[in-house]
Amino acid sequence: MARVVIEHLTKHFTGPGGARIRAVDNASLTIDQGELLVLAGPSGCGKTTTLRLIAGLEEPTSGTIAMDGVVVNGLPPGKRDVAMVFQHYALYPHMTAYENLAFGLRLRKCPRAELDQRVREAAQMLGLNDCLDRKPAALSGGQRQRVALGRALARRPALFLLDEPLSNLDLPMRARMRTELARLHSRLKATMVYVTHDQIEAMTLGHRIAVMREGVIQQVAEPLTLYRRPANLFVAGFIGSPAMNFFEGTINPGAQALMFRTNQANGQPPPSSANSERRLQAAAPTSVETEPLNLLLDPAAGVFPADFVGRKVILGLRPEHILEPASAQEVPTANLIQGVTEIMEPVGPETYLHVRRGDRVFVARVKPGTQAVLNQKVTLAFDMRSAHFFDSETGSRIAS
Repeated sequence: MARVVIEHLTKHFTGPGGARIRAVDNASLTIDQGELLVLAGPSGCGKTTTLRLIAGLEEPTSGTIAMDGVVVNGLPPGKRDVAMVFQHYALYPHMTAYENLAFGLRLRKCPRAELDQRVREAAQMLGLNDCLDRKPAALSGGQRQRVALGRALARRPALFLLDEPLSNLDLPMRARMRTELARLHSRLKATMVYVTHDQIEAMTLGHRIAVMREGVIQQVAEPLTLYRRPANLFVAGFIGSPAMNFFEGTINPGAQALMFRTNQANGQPPPSSANSERRLQAAAPTSVETEPLNLLLDPAAGVFPADFVGRKVILGLRPEHILEPASAQEVPTANLIQGVTEIMEPVGPETYLHVRRGDRVFVARVKPGTQAVLNQKVTLAFDMRSAHFFDSETGSRIAS
């Protein structure tokens, strides 16, 4: 097991016309021995480049990568004691599953008896015993992915690097393989770095998650910490499905407590919000409430920083914290909001309501037996005890 320390890692590529593309920007990160750390973020954010830098497949522009206290920047991939599992399997089509599993060991001149033992141990762990004599063309997608993973396991490296290894599988197989990976890590206690853009994989597999955007690490924390206390707007919008709802407005003094008021009748979400991609373009019915939202802050949530009173802020509220009144407990009348149900998404144990208020759409997660009716008014309770606030200029979380 390896402990990996990355300090001020930067990687530039040269784009069309000589433009400099910064794929990784001053990244610093520590991966502890035996940890499964997930690099998560949208496509093009630099997570795969970071993985390739650790593996030695790319040379950093600046910064250092150390394994167990030894800087490995100058070491070729074969000398770093890492094994990488690629997104597209990278199996040799003319070799059987057994030969693919054994290939890396043969290159390292592993004794035949030990090679056979390692290959069969890896096959046993991954349920591949019945297909060791088949070539990749005769294997299912899940079996091919397990062979690619088994080839890394047979190596017994100090560090496993997994680059979106489940992205080519169908949903049931992805769920199964995700469970198998979690069990495998628990058994091996190996150090793993796992790259994905799938937040479900990130939340269920990672001991910690490093969220990246445009080459910059935004936040590194345990999954529930990211969910409950995102460091900025980007993390708040990226973690969670459906995405967090955002409302731009100001904090003002009120008779009972501070009030949040949207800036205009139908306060649009900020451009940087991940939820902006969910906005619907249909015309709003004329009967929709169009007054600005006026929401009472929860006095028990903590003292709101005085510097932000009267200033523009962004309120974030997750869909599960916008409730039907019957499900809401101790939500003041001021926080009951009306809108029109535009889309209903029943997904079994819950239903997602896309509710329009003016030209603003937000998402609520309610019980499957909801009384809401499509294209009719609905009243929802905004549970401000779970509200998040962000600086509208920097996007950073406002601590309370």
